[in-house]
Amino acid sequence: MKVTFAAQRPEGAHALAIPVRGEDMLNDRLAGLDEAARRLAARAADAQRFEREAAAIAETFVAEGEGARRLLLIGLGGKKDEDAIYERIGGALAARLLTSGETRLVIDVAGLDVDGRAAARIGFGAAARSWRHDVYRTKLGRKQKPTLEEVVIVGGGDGAGEAWNDLAAVLEGLRLTRTLVTEPANVIYPESFVERCRAAMDGLGVEFEVLDDARMRKLGMGALLGVGQGSVRPPRLLAMRWNGGGGETKRKPVVLIGKGITFDTGGISIKPAAGMEAMKWDMGGAAAVAGTIRALAARKSGADVVGICVLAENMPDGNAQRPGDIVTSMSGQTIEVINTDAEGRLVLCDAMTWAQRQYKPEVMIDLATLTGAMIISLGHEYAGMFSNDAGLAERLAAAGSESGDRLWRMPMGEAYDKLMDSPIADMKNSGVREGGSITAACFLGRFVEDGVKWAHLDIAGMVWADKPGHLYDKGATGFGVALLDRFIARYHEG
Repeated sequence: MKVTFAAQRPEGAHALAIPVRGEDMLNDRLAGLDEAARRLAARAADAQRFEREAAAIAETFVAEGEGARRLLLIGLGGKKDEDAIYERIGGALAARLLTSGETRLVIDVAGLDVDGRAAARIGFGAAARSWRHDVYRTKLGRKQKPTLEEVVIVGGGDGAGEAWNDLAAVLEGLRLTRTLVTEPANVIYPESFVERCRAAMDGLGVEFEVLDDARMRKLGMGALLGVGQGSVRPPRLLAMRWNGGGGETKRKPVVLIGKGITFDTGGISIKPAAGMEAMKWDMGGAAAVAGTIRALAARKSGADVVGICVLAENMPDGNAQRPGDIVTSMSGQTIEVINTDAEGRLVLCDAMTWAQRQYKPEVMIDLATLTGAMIISLGHEYAGMFSNDAGLAERLAAAGSESGDRLWRMPMGEAYDKLMDSPIADMKNSGVREGGSITAACFLGRFVEDGVKWAHLDIAGMVWADKPGHLYDKGATGFGVALLDRFIARYHEG
């Protein structure tokens, strides 16, 4: 979708959207329309019980010359500082008009206190909500096909174009993440995931390093290799480095690690058949890391960041690991495998050890669709956040509020950690049912080295949606890309 900015409403055919705050005089917001059109719009809004709540829409058609123009009033609510409000209204308008037959939408914010950054955020919301993956749909009906091609935002003031350049880069990262998550497991598996990332970042200056299974074996990554040994698709560890500092400083990079189980059957502890097709998105953490690196590189971020995607398939082959097996992680710690469906923490722990030895980070963040228990705790509104550093947790939470990718900090502690002790190994990979997300985080915490500020984001409830949201349709959400980009931009650039 094309997004542009203008000082005045363009001529020609288009739908017109006018944002309205709770305290605005409607007649003032409808300036530029004739008296009859203003009366009709006001009556239509009343008939639709339009109360200007955030992202609510009242729609009508008004006479324009010898034709008619679609007019949409969209609410901004009563708070100017509501989290992600501008993205929400852009997304709501795109959702309403995407398959409507309209090809051009003009959103007029003139007369509102909307700066260039806010105007660009409206465009971002519209473009993000318009993303679709129709690659495998060969029979789309006429009314199912997208028609909206362009969004023009009028009256946003100076700086909209510059702000849009940064957001357009984030949008490209978001698209990469959503595509990786949406593709089926016979298309995206460890090796093809790596190649998709190479292609997506070609020419952007991202440095790649890929560890194959032979290299992992030499490094002693027994936990990671144990998960992948039941699949004919060999595991991979992909490291993507963006050196935004240009090598002029010796700052330690921020390390992002994403769980990339490209398909999760549960292994020998096999999952129920119903709904198993959804397990293609168990690599949502790795996809978010890949999309973030794409975004940072595209907008030439001034930060030094390493994105690590730890990739494997969890399959129930005759060679698959069994409940009761003991594996030795790269850290040297031994793990009793109680449940082969608690595999995400096994691949992550080796990736965390490798990342800390390779890059010596001060900040390390992992993202993983780790536990169903997280969905029971927080539903689909927040991702769970666990951290050993209050300052890091506060910064991530703030970035989540600004971006709309919201986080809720969860507890950790010695009482939970003890639940992961094993009678025959250093630890087990699965504890009691109660507090399952917390004990999983405690397991990972055992692999964090002294002095490293670490956060674990359990995004199990956020990477895939069964109903449309403000910035996405049913399916892949792209959760994590905007969050991490905002976190890096605010706290680790310059």
